[in-house]
Amino acid sequence: MEICRTKELYNLDGTIARDLLESCDYPWEALPRIGEYIIKLGNALDLEKYEQKAPNVWIAKTAQIAPTAYIKGPVIIGENTEVRHCAFIRGNAIIGNDVVVGNSTELKNVILFNKVQVPHYNYVGDSILGYKSHMGAGSITSNVKSDKKLVIIKNGKQKIETGLKKCGAMIGDYVEIGCGSILNPGSVIGKNTNIYPLSSVRGVIPENSIYKKQNEIVKKM
Repeated sequence: MEICRTKELYNLDGTIARDLLESCDYPWEALPRIGEYIIKLGNALDLEKYEQKAPNVWIAKTAQIAPTAYIKGPVIIGENTEVRHCAFIRGNAIIGNDVVVGNSTELKNVILFNKVQVPHYNYVGDSILGYKSHMGAGSITSNVKSDKKLVIIKNGKQKIETGLKKCGAMIGDYVEIGCGSILNPGSVIGKNTNIYPLSSVRGVIPENSIYKKQNEIVKKM
């Protein structure tokens, strides 16, 4: 499925994880490798810009971290990023530059490109969020199927087996996720797409679309 390929979803100039993602035909292939990549990259970061705050935790000197935030490595937090009160970063998180991680937002095994916003009560796990993508208040990625089987990416009758039990959402550049939406395991959202509030999304949503409900997806004018 060409629509799901890494090069179709993301401009890799927008992330410090470029080398990792360039090696992946499909973005979810990067998920099992995030932790190892952080450790390798973290040890090579410019110490004029980053500080190692704890084992395998690198935070840019210009980042703003609330004292009540919890951060567990391996983690890289980029320049001018804001991590707000009671954010819960559980490890294996690459958080880009100029990102907002909001109050009570939880992150685990993720790549957030530059200028991503997850500002209000979001859960983002085993997912990749493209440049300038935004998740509205209370929207979440669901990363495990209810039957606990391996996640399959589905686009109509087309299917790709991920081989992963945990796989959340692959969200392209400039995507807007409406408040209170749920992105079911293996959701792929094409770049420049808007998801209506309170949506339950599954499967592959084309780029440059407006998702109103499962059988009502229209192209942007």
